[in-house]
Amino acid sequence: MTNTEIRPAPPAPPAAPRRPAPRTSARTRGTRLLAALFLAPTVVGIVVFTVVPILGSVVLSLFQWDVIESPRWAGADNYREILSDSTVLVSFRNTLVFMVLAVALQLLIALTLAITVNGRMPAWLRSVFRSAFFFPLVLSAASISVVMKYLFNEGFGPVNWLLGTVGIAPVAWLTSENGAMAAVILTYVWQQFGFSFLLFVGGLNNIPREVHEAASLDGATGLRKHLSITLPLLSPTLLVASVVGIINALQVFEQPYVLTAGGPGDSTRTVVMVIYETAFEQLRFGTASATGVLLFVLIMAVTTLQFRLSRRFVHYQ
Repeated sequence: MTNTEIRPAPPAPPAAPRRPAPRTSARTRGTRLLAALFLAPTVVGIVVFTVVPILGSVVLSLFQWDVIESPRWAGADNYREILSDSTVLVSFRNTLVFMVLAVALQLLIALTLAITVNGRMPAWLRSVFRSAFFFPLVLSAASISVVMKYLFNEGFGPVNWLLGTVGIAPVAWLTSENGAMAAVILTYVWQQFGFSFLLFVGGLNNIPREVHEAASLDGATGLRKHLSITLPLLSPTLLVASVVGIINALQVFEQPYVLTAGGPGDSTRTVVMVIYETAFEQLRFGTASATGVLLFVLIMAVTTLQFRLSRRFVHYQ
């Protein structure tokens, strides 16, 4: 029998010493505190003026309250009333139609002007166009609507006068359903397209000129160059402009309220107008809050759909 030599196991390596947790220096703490102080006004403003009102509207939508008497629990009755109210349903339909037409026209005009201004022209002239196109956005929607109400007047408005000079019969801009919606859309787009215009100008300036030069060498010209190069590279800016445009269009109020007061009939009555009338004219704050909650859900749904679709159509450089 052979004796097998048993060797002792090698000693285990010593455990690595634990490193003490890094201490936050006084300078780092001071930087974080300073950042928190700068962010505090914005955070407080969002909480006080956005989060709290939204939560308050959701809670109030479950009650019936006319300011005079104490709130009474209503549960889902306010929502059932809304879904059976033809005026509210028509206002949602009008708002969606307005959103589609106004945003499409706004983006088309803004993109066309941005491409034109971004072409070959003196820098001073480009600055003049940028300021001129953005100027309507700084004016109040109510004041613009008052002026437009005069311009679109069927009897003595300058718009019908200009149409008459080219042989077109006067249009009942504010007294017919189609004419009233067209007047509201044109007024809204005239004021709002400046924001999208500036976004597109910035996006176009970020597209490398080498890409367009290479496309020109390959024979791409005019419309083909814009469809194949400009639009794909500008798609992130288009996404931002469309999201902001749709959110604003779904909340339109001043233009139809001043121009047509929702008429003729209910042809230009929007959801925000219904909320205003229900709350401040009829003192039905619970029903108005329920309508506002549904509008909020609609805005969130449309925005979510846009971001989901953007995964397929938005191209980042």
